[in-house]
Amino acid sequence: MAGAGIRKIAINTGGGDAPGLNAVIRAAVIAALNRGWEVWGIRDGYHGILSPEKYPNGGVIRLTADSVRGITHLGGTILGTTNWGNPTKYPMPGPDGQLREVDRTGEIVDYFGREGIDALVAIGGDGSLTIAMELVRRGLKVIGVPKTIDNDLDKTVITFGFDTAVSFATQCIDRLHSTAEAHHRVMVVEVMGRYAGWIALNTGISGTANAILIPEIPYDLAQVAEKIRQREARGRHFSIVVVAEGAKPKDGTVTVVSKEVGRLERLGGVGAIVTDQLQQLTGKECRLVVLGHLLRGGSPTTFDRLIALRFGAAAIRGLSEGRCGCMVALDPPTVRYVPLEAATSRMKSVPLDCDSILTARELGICFGD
Repeated sequence: MAGAGIRKIAINTGGGDAPGLNAVIRAAVIAALNRGWEVWGIRDGYHGILSPEKYPNGGVIRLTADSVRGITHLGGTILGTTNWGNPTKYPMPGPDGQLREVDRTGEIVDYFGREGIDALVAIGGDGSLTIAMELVRRGLKVIGVPKTIDNDLDKTVITFGFDTAVSFATQCIDRLHSTAEAHHRVMVVEVMGRYAGWIALNTGISGTANAILIPEIPYDLAQVAEKIRQREARGRHFSIVVVAEGAKPKDGTVTVVSKEVGRLERLGGVGAIVTDQLQQLTGKECRLVVLGHLLRGGSPTTFDRLIALRFGAAAIRGLSEGRCGCMVALDPPTVRYVPLEAATSRMKSVPLDCDSILTARELGICFGD
């Protein structure tokens, strides 16, 4: 049997949190225990191994049926996560006290060998899965589970957390419609979506927004302002504009909040820029609502729970079949396995000719182009 050599595995979660992480963990733990495997959880990505002094109760903890009981519906992750601490570029203080990036991947490989851990289930987005691919190159058995609310990972139709994020954002826009109409305002809603506009697009369509700005279509706010004026002329004295955090103007760039050593650059602020400029262009009162991390929190939807549970079980099944160096992926109606390299080679952006874009245009939604 391909997975006969596996007796002990580890699980970790990396990158931004997403509703459904705990469901993946539970499914993976139960499926592994049913095979007689021992399961350990690494705290906060790889920090539990690389910075064990931060964890009085241990940076790597035993996972049992009791420890994962009743967690399927919970948001967050019982293992903790982080969007910094990439072991290939781990931030460490230099002689001058300044942080510098150090490759500590070898320490993880050594830890697995020393502790007798046979394989890793790495749950994460493109960054985390790229790290997983490096660990595979260095000889570890790794299987990846795709995780991102942005839904921008290639080779899988959808990722868990996306449905929850869009559902919540749509509920927020439903509420904003009534207050926007009551006060005759333009409401600008900024949602997550660093380099892909899936959340903004699906939220905007579902919430019947009047304009949607996404990273794939550089915008001209004069076009959005004209859309608002056309609505005014028809007696519609309010408008809803949904903006992805990575949206950018024509001949412009994304709005970066900060960039620190060992961390991804933080995007944000485009909503404020759009709000101010639309107010100047239209003369109407414009208000901004930034949903931000609210989209990451809360209990996963039924759809996301099902995907997460299927992914977790499939990851263990894949390890037992010797499918290391792969990522589980949803290819309805089945879950299949794709090479990590293929899954991380490019980002899944919104195709400009996709049905959702065409639907939005047919509904009269403006993209600022």
